[in-house]
Amino acid sequence: MEKQTSLNTRSMIFTLFGDYIRYYGNVIWIGSLIRLLKEFGHNEQSVRAAISRMSKQGWVVSEKRGNKSYYSLTTQGQKRMDEAAKRIYKLKSPTWDGKWRILVYTIPEEKRHIRDELRRELVWSGFGLLSNSCWITPNPLEEQLENLIEKYDIEEYVNYFVANHLGANSSQELVEKCWDLDEINEMYSEFIQKYSQKYIIDKNQIEKGDMSDGACFVERTLLVHQYRKFLFVDPGLPESLLPDNWLGDSAASLFADYYRTLAEPANRFFESVFEQGDIDFQKDRDYNFLNHPLISTKVNPEVKQ
Repeated sequence: MEKQTSLNTRSMIFTLFGDYIRYYGNVIWIGSLIRLLKEFGHNEQSVRAAISRMSKQGWVVSEKRGNKSYYSLTTQGQKRMDEAAKRIYKLKSPTWDGKWRILVYTIPEEKRHIRDELRRELVWSGFGLLSNSCWITPNPLEEQLENLIEKYDIEEYVNYFVANHLGANSSQELVEKCWDLDEINEMYSEFIQKYSQKYIIDKNQIEKGDMSDGACFVERTLLVHQYRKFLFVDPGLPESLLPDNWLGDSAASLFADYYRTLAEPANRFFESVFEQGDIDFQKDRDYNFLNHPLISTKVNPEVKQ
């Protein structure tokens, strides 16, 4: 199997905490972490260096038990995971109430770094740029916006409105001005072309018993890594504002089917490595490895374990 050394070690550790470890007592033996990341081509030295940096940055904390070192997410690290999980639901198109949310800000030049960070956060949250310092979204993102205003302490520089659009242009034309849906749709098309073929091949191999649990673990993680990229580009617009040829739902169905095909053997591999750490833990009772926050219940109903 080809090793995936191009994936950043620190990023992969966050992924493993977010997709696995947080559901298993939120703690892992460093030896298990090294073994898991070996599947992606990361060596012991790079893993230890990355986890050490994450500890210094306040994302994880270490604990010594006998001659073994264990790592768990700090409160700051858990908050990051929770924020990421909430943003994942942006891909699930809500029903539109017909209103637009408008954000206007005048952040001074001396706070330019905050302004730049805010722009990135707004794009990630699903806002589109209508004009200079004026952002809009059809989605009810009041809570996310309040969190951003508090995070950057910019209440005095921000105005926020909920309004009807009464201009000459249609809502679809407004969408075209703020988001490049053709480009996003092309990304979905490329995802479908690449992973529909891989899905058929891997499903066939798994059914024949020709694909190892470790290989399934790697492919599941890479699948989530690739599909998660749509969080940064897809604003999660209501269905009524999407073009007729929109491929987002088809990509979501493919992701759900492929993910669930890989889930059981992938989870089996993770648990076999995780248990080598001799950790006394209780698995989260709500954890269902057949599901992932990225799987939309709209296009693929939840599977009960």
